[in-house]
Amino acid sequence: MKWLLLCCAGLAAPALAQVQSQGVTAKPKLEETVYGHLEELNGKYKFRASEITIAPGGKLGPHHHAGPGVRYVAAGELTFIEGGKATLYKAGDFFYESGDIVHTAENRSKAPLRIVFFEILPVGWTGVSVIAPKPH
Repeated sequence: MKWLLLCCAGLAAPALAQVQSQGVTAKPKLEETVYGHLEELNGKYKFRASEITIAPGGKLGPHHHAGPGVRYVAAGELTFIEGGKATLYKAGDFFYESGDIVHTAENRSKAPLRIVFFEILPVGWTGVSVIAPKPH
């Protein structure tokens, strides 16, 4: 089992957080600073598309995200657990994550899972968008 080290650029070392993961890989595919007709967003946010692969039996432990986004299940099945409720998303399904709610993601199937993340992040954000929940 490995741990993803996650941080936001410019934060001090105590802000570093770890999210437990197993069999998870992330590949950024596109990242662009937001500019256009929504002037209040221009230069403050960026749009990122990433391909996430979770191996059979793999999982991403409790986490939330740096920003909101749409997810597309390109292949396989995702068991998404939020607030104690499990939802099964299959290839072809889309769903929305607000970013601020802690959840887990699991591949309980025997086939690889591929999800495409489309998300809005602060322009200075670097690295993966998952954040460990704050301890209570």
